[in-house]
Amino acid sequence: MTDIYSSAAMSDINTTTSQPLSTSVKEVPFTLSKRLVLLMAVACGVSVANIYYNQPILKDIAVSFQVEESRAGLVSMLTQVGYGLGLFFLVPLGDKLSRKKLLLILLSLLCVALLCLAVSTSLLQVYALSVAIGILSISAQILLPMAATLDPVTTGKTVGVIYSGLLVGVLGARIFSGMISAWLGWRCVYAISAGLVLIVLFLLKQFLPSVDNKFEGHYFQLLRSTLIQVKRFPVLREAALSGGLIFGMFCSFWTTFTFHLSGAPFYFHTDTIGLFGFLAITGALCAPLFGRLADAGNSRRSLIYAVLTLLVSILIAKVFPHSILSMIICVLLLDVGVQLAQVTNVSRIYGLDRNSHSRINTIYMTTYFVGGALGTSVGLLCWKYGGWSFVTWQMMLWTGLALLVLVKAEP
Repeated sequence: MTDIYSSAAMSDINTTTSQPLSTSVKEVPFTLSKRLVLLMAVACGVSVANIYYNQPILKDIAVSFQVEESRAGLVSMLTQVGYGLGLFFLVPLGDKLSRKKLLLILLSLLCVALLCLAVSTSLLQVYALSVAIGILSISAQILLPMAATLDPVTTGKTVGVIYSGLLVGVLGARIFSGMISAWLGWRCVYAISAGLVLIVLFLLKQFLPSVDNKFEGHYFQLLRSTLIQVKRFPVLREAALSGGLIFGMFCSFWTTFTFHLSGAPFYFHTDTIGLFGFLAITGALCAPLFGRLADAGNSRRSLIYAVLTLLVSILIAKVFPHSILSMIICVLLLDVGVQLAQVTNVSRIYGLDRNSHSRINTIYMTTYFVGGALGTSVGLLCWKYGGWSFVTWQMMLWTGLALLVLVKAEP
């Protein structure tokens, strides 16, 4: 265990501070080892991937239960709604309880939910279990603020590496689920994921340091204190709103992109659609670079560049909807833009108050995934009534609103 983190340094974690309705954080005077950062990155990816496995296989789920595509599309929205619920009601506990114990409980329950989904017999069961999986897949949002607390010196760099793992999980999920569904059926996607979660659970139990945070108050005071963070920090309000709009556009794209590629003139199967995740992973590997830029203090300029990149990617998809080359360029630019915006925003909010990392993260990520759920829902409606043309118009609207938020925000 000493090659993962310094036991000598851990013995120094004994300083506490107290504030009304705040977290008493123990000072951690050491830098996270590369191995532990890598483990946290893998754990984030394995956990968050469960939200996105359903996107390339929605058509397979629809065929399996003999329902129309729009009904199967609700699986994606319900998973994101569950994730939003978990973010608001469970992630703040990271400022009150042992984050390690909280992670182990969540991962254990997630493993059970995944196995249940693999043997589900009705679409209603899939709906209910999708909400549960969304709620229980919040481990990444406990690990990210934990890393920021453990390594306050190079927060942007550390968060960038861990966020790369999260992004590879998000984007690799589409590759994995598309291929596994084509070869073994969509149910095997969730069975295999349960095994991966179990492996991560064991490794975190062995190597993750246990650092308690003792919030002075009960659970409902903790939730109230979470809401207070919105009033405290204008930067948090700006980051949450812009992040939610950007992620809404992102989820709208990937949910409808599956249907776009499976129809004329492409007629791609799920395994081929999943391969587009490889393009997105290329952009994900840039996250540590974005984190270093955030540490250098160029956050607002980075955010403006990110949104402009998104607008260009959407314009390409709109003007050349039937070109495979334009779809490839669109995916690359889209993921680079979203990742640049996300890493920059996360680095900004983690610099606001170390004593409230989990609660600040709760506000940001809850807004983020509410935006994702709304984006998915609106995207499905646009696809149903206007196809790819309507989808790209509403994507431009989401992105334009995000740009407006950033331009109108306080300097």
